[in-house]
Amino acid sequence: MLFFNNKPIIAHIRLSGVIGNVGRFQQGLSYASHRDIIKKAFSIKKAKAVAISINSPGGSPVQSHLLYSLIRKLADENKIKVITFAEDVAASGGYMLACAGDEIYANASSIVGSIGVIYSGFGFQDLIKKAGVERRVHTAGKSKSILDPFVEEKPEDIKKLKDIQEDLHKEFINLVKHSRKEKLKSNDDVLFNGEFWAGGKAKELGLIDGIGNVFQVLEDRFGKDVKIKNFEKQEGWLKKKLSSSMADAASSVLTELETRSFWNRFGL
Repeated sequence: MLFFNNKPIIAHIRLSGVIGNVGRFQQGLSYASHRDIIKKAFSIKKAKAVAISINSPGGSPVQSHLLYSLIRKLADENKIKVITFAEDVAASGGYMLACAGDEIYANASSIVGSIGVIYSGFGFQDLIKKAGVERRVHTAGKSKSILDPFVEEKPEDIKKLKDIQEDLHKEFINLVKHSRKEKLKSNDDVLFNGEFWAGGKAKELGLIDGIGNVFQVLEDRFGKDVKIKNFEKQEGWLKKKLSSSMADAASSVLTELETRSFWNRFGL
């Protein structure tokens, strides 16, 4: 006599880290690095849903959108529900990834939101003057050296940057509105000013659907016998070798500082 395992199966993906490249040898979340693992999760036969745990402060808007689009494409093609879960942070591009879910959950202490666009840099023009350094730049194209950190900012450069940011922000807003639709509970000035909130407030605003972690929500939804099949990208041998070497210590420190700057904006 044959016995069949009728336990409901859920494919579970974990997307963690800064989105895009964060150093010379360190790649964060990207379409290229996570495409295959995401496709594998959606290929599980008879899966009841795909769950995605997200822990990201954001990063590249392009890579965020590519990952979002991939998840939605696979969800539509396979006619399968996607449930996303914010862990410590699902902010900026991390929240864009969360919006790939048909439902979004978070911990009460999760940081959610930051629907905006940011550019940051430094100005070194006074420093090189004090050091007696002469800056020499030759370009073909008058805007090729836009936002050069070694010269005074130009109003026209700032305007160009702001125009690009406004375009990117509109795209982000439209994506959130398309994903959340009538679930959003506040006006644009509140939701889309770049502010971020803890999970409870995010639920009040309609940015998430509920409070709960992946195991609790999936057990409540699919029963105590639910089988969660985990998919997580493993580190390659080259990355492990480089991270264990002291030869690139300076680059590693700079990479760590850059990565921490993303997380520190949200108090982590």
